[in-house]
Amino acid sequence: MKKALIIIFVVVAIAAIYSWSIYNKMITLNEEVNNQWAQIETQFQRRFDLIPNLVASVKGAMQQEQKVFGDLAEARTHYANAKTVDAKAEAAGGVESAFARLLVIMENYPQLKSIETVQTLMAQLEGTENRVSVERKRYNDLARDFNVMIKRLPANLFASWFGFGERQYIQSVAGAEQAPVVNF
Repeated sequence: MKKALIIIFVVVAIAAIYSWSIYNKMITLNEEVNNQWAQIETQFQRRFDLIPNLVASVKGAMQQEQKVFGDLAEARTHYANAKTVDAKAEAAGGVESAFARLLVIMENYPQLKSIETVQTLMAQLEGTENRVSVERKRYNDLARDFNVMIKRLPANLFASWFGFGERQYIQSVAGAEQAPVVNF
């Protein structure tokens, strides 16, 4: 009788230790998946922060070019419409001023400074997209490890007892295979 109780106690103890071990492993893997999702969200936030800056910079670049050329065209029109010497002198000063700004921009850098900003932001956005891709892969790898664990016997019994469910993989959204059209 004592031998049977000892065997039952040992079996229960082993089952309890095994259950505890499985539970702790599930908790660990679940938290790793959660942590990896947080890393993805961090990269998403970086992307969301960069995109408005990129759009604003592109718009700024276009406005800067348009402003210089617009100022030149306006100054030339003022000169052509000027009737008096003073009006022509004033209009010529406007042309020279606009032209000088264009030369300064062109001399300082062959491309407009704002274009450099656009290129920098694009490089940062590309880097962020690469980070998102890496973090998604890491997430999917951890989700796979977790899902495999909770589907295998006997861990699947413990998973259902402890309320652990399958984690979804991050997949491409419908239509992602088509490149977006950008119109300014």
